[in-house]
Amino acid sequence: MSTDSRFAVFTNADYRLGVIIEPRSRKFSGAAAGSGRDMSTSLDEIIANFELLDDWDDRYRYLIELGKGLEPLPEEAHDDANKVRGCASQVWLQMRREGGPGPQTRLHFLGDSDAHIVRGLVALALAIYSGHSASDILATDAFAIYERLGLAAHLTPQRSNGVRAMIERIKSDARSASAASAA
Repeated sequence: MSTDSRFAVFTNADYRLGVIIEPRSRKFSGAAAGSGRDMSTSLDEIIANFELLDDWDDRYRYLIELGKGLEPLPEEAHDDANKVRGCASQVWLQMRREGGPGPQTRLHFLGDSDAHIVRGLVALALAIYSGHSASDILATDAFAIYERLGLAAHLTPQRSNGVRAMIERIKSDARSASAASAA
């Protein structure tokens, strides 16, 4: 751990990753500033940290560390209603709405998985989507972000299918929230 309290250095056993990121309590800056949302790591930080890592073993370790930083999903939320279908590993996503019905409803997600790397992929999906409006979620192409990070080429077909299922579940929740105003 760094002596500077603004930074943390990820380590895995005796292997030092050399990635320095700001602590988990960092608030969003930019468009989300003032929203009061605390995120483990913002999407911009994840992208920047991924770009610092040349080796895929280091990137996988970083994904695992992101998963460890997820806000815990309550045990009662590990149920059939929150389970994501189409994932080889078990994945749960719990959604909470903020604001009235319609496309401007903000959706907040908590997630979990029984597999370490998949928990990291859940953390990445939540960094992309959680706390955004339903319309923004529907307009965001997470696959382009996964491609930019090189994940599309380095995930097994099973994990890629799981990522698709997770993203489709989030987008389905956003479509439902958007359609709520028409009902």
